Amino acid sequence: MLPRSRRAPAPLTVSQLTQMVRDTLAAELGGVLVAGEISNLHPAASGHLYFTLKDDRSQLRCVLFRSAAQLLVFAPADGQQVVVQGQIGLYPARGDLQLYVDRLEPLGRGALQLAFEQLKERLAAEGLFDEDRKRPLPFFPRHIGIATALGGAALHDILVILRGRCPALHVVIRPMRVQGAGAADDIVRALDDLNAHPALEVLIVGRGGGSLEDLWPFNEERVGRAIVASRLPVVAAIGHEVDFTIACLVADRRAPTPTAAAEMVVPRVADLEARLARGAGALGDALLRRCGAEQRRVGALAARVRDPRRTVRDLGARAASLEARLQRAIGATLRDGRARVAGAAGSLDDLSPLAVLQRGYSLTRRPDGTVVRDAGTLAEGDAVELTFAVGRARARITAPPRSDS
Repeated sequence: MLPRSRRAPAPLTVSQLTQMVRDTLAAELGGVLVAGEISNLHPAASGHLYFTLKDDRSQLRCVLFRSAAQLLVFAPADGQQVVVQGQIGLYPARGDLQLYVDRLEPLGRGALQLAFEQLKERLAAEGLFDEDRKRPLPFFPRHIGIATALGGAALHDILVILRGRCPALHVVIRPMRVQGAGAADDIVRALDDLNAHPALEVLIVGRGGGSLEDLWPFNEERVGRAIVASRLPVVAAIGHEVDFTIACLVADRRAPTPTAAAEMVVPRVADLEARLARGAGALGDALLRRCGAEQRRVGALAARVRDPRRTVRDLGARAASLEARLQRAIGATLRDGRARVAGAAGSLDDLSPLAVLQRGYSLTRRPDGTVVRDAGTLAEGDAVELTFAVGRARARITAPPRSDS
């Protein structure tokens, strides 16, 4: 216990103590640079980012206010190793130790590189890099649009190639900013302006080389989506051959240099003439081969077809042979018929009543022509007709018929 002669100091309020601790931390530590792993990341509706920075033994609450979060080019996520810069302090409302972050960078690689990889992965998942989505370039465009910095080396190189290959080309140049603040928005506007030109057939978008920071506008998501949405095919020529941007990946064709972009878009007239000559030669050779093949085919068919005159002669000979056979058959048939008729006539002669009359008999008929076979059927006074072998006579029955039986 304190001696009665000394008075105890007045107690501090909680607010006073937390304020003293916060002031002491700010005075003693000031700004700090801390490395760790992000966990429990929580974006607030206000735009602030709340997360925990931890290592294998400790953890620390952190907050990145909206003004600083809007400057991030990559998307923070749980599990990322980062380096943060900020002020250590005490949050009085809860008495929590907290790090107020001003800057946030990926550990081991730059923020721009991480942002590029994150956007690349997301757009690839949407299929924007697929080759079957990309459009072919026109064979020989007469109207070409170019979006690049006015007066830059890239524009000069492109125009030199285009004029050398086809001086009659119609070229529309849309100047634009290719780096720095606002460049991405200007690139999008340039693409929109060129797409609104009704005569253009293809676009070249490009710039010369530079650092990752210089080329960054061509890695912006809105630039990549503007290229995808273009109604005209786009050739991207960004930086040097080793430089790859989001614009290069989504473009219909990627050229390693602005010069190569111009060569892709317009073939040389001399190359076209040589190509036409090769095509004409190949066509002539193909026609000769086809004609030879058809001639051989006609020859083979002709060898299989008989001479029609020979066919006519063969048919005539066959008809004559058939005619002779027919005449012989008809003659034989007639002779057989005559013989049969003669035989039948002989038989008829043998059966004819005239043969009986030749032997002295006569044939008696009544006036109605009926033959009298029985004398008993006659009466005295009946008229009859007598037929002899030669001639006829009429008679009358003068005596009653008499039966020999």
